[in-house]
Amino acid sequence: MITFKPKQITKKLLAALPDRARDVLEKRYGLGADAEAFTLESIGQAYGITRERVRQIEGYGINSIQKSDTYQEYKPIFEELHTLISELGGGVIAEDHLLDLLSSDQSSRNHIYFLLVVGDPFYRAKENSSYQHRWYTEKKIAESVEKALRNVHESLDRDQLVTEEEILSRFRDQLIDIADKHDEDILKRWLMISKDISRNPLGEWGHTSSPNVKVKGIRDYAYLVVKRHGSPMHFREVAKAIEELFHRKAHIATTHNELIKDKRFVLVGRGLYALSEWGYSAGVVKDVLRDIIEKHGPLTREEIIDKVRKERYVKDNTIVVNLQDTNLFKKLPNGAYALVTE
Repeated sequence: MITFKPKQITKKLLAALPDRARDVLEKRYGLGADAEAFTLESIGQAYGITRERVRQIEGYGINSIQKSDTYQEYKPIFEELHTLISELGGGVIAEDHLLDLLSSDQSSRNHIYFLLVVGDPFYRAKENSSYQHRWYTEKKIAESVEKALRNVHESLDRDQLVTEEEILSRFRDQLIDIADKHDEDILKRWLMISKDISRNPLGEWGHTSSPNVKVKGIRDYAYLVVKRHGSPMHFREVAKAIEELFHRKAHIATTHNELIKDKRFVLVGRGLYALSEWGYSAGVVKDVLRDIIEKHGPLTREEIIDKVRKERYVKDNTIVVNLQDTNLFKKLPNGAYALVTE
């Protein structure tokens, strides 16, 4: 993707510096043979100077490179990097993603990063609680993207999941003037700048902090499985689907225990679990019958069966048998069933 060899360029740029300044930059940015980057503190201890003095030497070295004839000689290299940031990220791109696109070798990544730091056509915005480290060529675009990401995050409920198509649609609506100038790949790369929104293993988007996105254990995988299925599943089916979809070992007993303990699930039949968010009621069949009659008043047997089956996976005969409990229900002269009142 890049037409130059980063290590050769940095070697020639560093050659213009005094020995100590060159050594500090090599250690600071991991430009040595082992690609290990050192802290200001560790470099200072090696030289017997303060970390602030190391920082000053680092700044001196970068400024000296930028003013050197060698820098001017390799100006086209920095212009190439500038073009790449514009083409790959529309003017702003997450640092790790940019480096991933340019090289898989850590040593080469360190050298490319150093060239980004030394180059003056682009700028680095440090990570914070909402955004990753990112590089940009136009501040106005960077600000627009960050504002749009913030608004998209605020438009999502805490545990809401949306499709990639939906998240891109919301993102475009927030970007207003600049969305049409960039293709879908760039919009997806802009989404990667955010720390607040991200994808779960099934490609659905939501709040990064949500267990529906930041999947940690069997119960979170189970939620994604049942949600993807779209209807109640037996706990054995859930365990099998976890292994097939996520290649993660899921013991049947463990899966069942997690479903029982998690309020996101509700038992709707023998071994069958649905999501609470679908409107299913918890409790045994009698509890569901009592709640339905209490909410709607006296109902015929057919009306009760219809409403119960919308909340539980049970046979009609099971519903009828439970209605025979005279301590809870009574049959009215018109054939409807009501609750027994004290």
